[in-house]
Amino acid sequence: MIIRCTKKLLKELGMQPAEVEDASSLGSWHANLLPIDRLQYVILTHDITLFTLFIPAVERADFDHFDDTFGRALFRSMRLFGFEQQKIERMLDWSRSNIYSSTNDRSVLGSMNDMAFTIRYYIDSFGGLSVADIDEICIRINRTPYKAIGFAFPFERLADLPDLAGSA
Repeated sequence: MIIRCTKKLLKELGMQPAEVEDASSLGSWHANLLPIDRLQYVILTHDITLFTLFIPAVERADFDHFDDTFGRALFRSMRLFGFEQQKIERMLDWSRSNIYSSTNDRSVLGSMNDMAFTIRYYIDSFGGLSVADIDEICIRINRTPYKAIGFAFPFERLADLPDLAGSA
């Protein structure tokens, strides 16, 4: 799987971007740092579906083992949305071996910027970072229709990926 990172995130991960071709039919992910109240958060958005993971308060150990950090966030989000076990396993199998590259889709980055703004709004509406419900924010982001995917909902688009139903 390809995770297409912004320059800031690649620097934080201590990586140089790999030169890669197109992703598999399951797509790739775009990732960016989102600083909130002097803490680093990571937002990852699936290119095809705009399904978004929001990883709070990422620390050095999380960056050092980012494949595991990503896998845990993906598992948690898919469980949160009630995905079938087979689909979760298929996605997790696909995400075990990651290649880190540079971003390549301005439309996805634009959608991510909108999501980042919305995440900050939700954190403020909850009353701040210390009381914000991260799971609820994740649900709200992925249950918002986006123009880039025909005003569909990201969680429904992810569930409908044809290759996600393949054997795990």
